[in-house]
Amino acid sequence: MSSPFFTTKLKLASAAGLQAEGTRVTQLLPLVPAGLLQSEVPLSGSSLDTVLQSRQDVSAVLAKLDDRLLVIVGPCSIHDPVAAMEYARRLKELSERLSGEICVVMRAYLEKPRTSVGWKGLINDPYLDESFAINDGLKISRKLLVDINSIGLPVATELLDTLSPQYFADTIAFGAVGARTTESQLHRELVSGVSFPVGFKNGTDGGLTVAMDAMKSSASPHRFLGATKTGLTGIVHTSGNSDTAVILRGGSKGPNYDADSVEQALGSLRFRGQRDVVIVDCSHGNSSKDYRNQPIVAGVIAEQVARGQRNIVGVMLESNIYEGRQDVPATGAGGLLPGVSITDGCIGWDATVQVLERLAEAVQLRRTVMPTATLTPEDSDNGC
Repeated sequence: MSSPFFTTKLKLASAAGLQAEGTRVTQLLPLVPAGLLQSEVPLSGSSLDTVLQSRQDVSAVLAKLDDRLLVIVGPCSIHDPVAAMEYARRLKELSERLSGEICVVMRAYLEKPRTSVGWKGLINDPYLDESFAINDGLKISRKLLVDINSIGLPVATELLDTLSPQYFADTIAFGAVGARTTESQLHRELVSGVSFPVGFKNGTDGGLTVAMDAMKSSASPHRFLGATKTGLTGIVHTSGNSDTAVILRGGSKGPNYDADSVEQALGSLRFRGQRDVVIVDCSHGNSSKDYRNQPIVAGVIAEQVARGQRNIVGVMLESNIYEGRQDVPATGAGGLLPGVSITDGCIGWDATVQVLERLAEAVQLRRTVMPTATLTPEDSDNGC
C-alpha cells in the first residue's frame, strides 16, 4: 500500500509532467497489438511454406551456395492491394518459367521514407485520403503479404521503422534498410534480431562505409528497448544476424553499378573481412532517378554476370503493371489508374519480362564461363 507521502509525490510528478511533455501531441489513439493482428490474419500452411523455403533459398544465394541470381522486383510502393495481387500472379508465372536461373522475390513496400513530406504508404494512409487509418492499414497490409505468399511468391520489404516488423516479420523473405536509415543504431539493432536475410543500402552520398558498419553491427548481439506481441514494452536480447549484404544504389556522387565500382565495393568488403557479395539496385541513384534507365542498368549488370562475375548475387528493380507514375487526383483514390505507381516511376510489365529474361540468360552464360558445384534449384525445392 502506498504511503500518503508517496501519493503526494506522485501527484506532484504527474502535474509537472503535464507541463514538461506532450505539448505538441494532439492525439494518442490505441494501436492493435501485433499478436492480435497475427491471430486475426494468420499465415496459411502454404504461406508459411513459402516464407520458410524462400528464406533458405535467399540465404543460399547470398552465400553463393546457389548460383542463381536474386531478383527483387515489384512496385516502388503498394497502394492498391487488388492491382498488387494481379502483379503478383503475373510475377509468379514468370518466376516459375525462369526459376532455374533467377530466384524471384516480389518487392512489397508498404511504408515510404519521405525526403520532406508526402504519402507515407499503405500502412500509414491506406485510403489515400489523409484519414491515417493506421489500424486498417496494418490489417490490409498483412492480409496482402499473406495472400502473396499463399500463391507461392515470396516477398521483400523495407524495414523503415522498428515497430511494424512485429506485424509482418513472419511473412518476409528478405528485408532492406534504406540509404537514409542504414546508419541508424535502432535499425542495426532491429536487423540483429530478425529471422530473415537483410540488405543494407549504401549512404545517400554513395559511400559504402555506413553499410559495412551496419553489417558488422547487426552481426553482433544487442540489448535494446522493444515491444512484445501484446504491446507491452520489454528489453529485447538478440543473437546477431550475419545473413546480410550490401546493396549498391548509387548516390549524390553518381552511380555505382559499373564493373569498376562493383570491384571497388568488393575490394572494400574483402579488406574488412566481410562477405564479399553485392546486390545492385537498378533504380534510385543508379538510374539517375529516371525509371526508364533501369533496363540499361540491368543490362550492364547482365553483361558483368555473363562474363563470370560471381559476386553480384542480386538485383533490385522497381516495376509495375504499367510504366510511369501518377499523382492522386483531387477527386481521390477512385480516380487513379490501376497498376500505375503513385510514388516513383516504374518500368511496365513488358519491360520487366525482358529484363528478367536477360538476367536469366546472363546466369546461363556465366555457368558456361565458370561452372561450379552449387546447390541446384532441385536441391532447394526451388522455393523462389
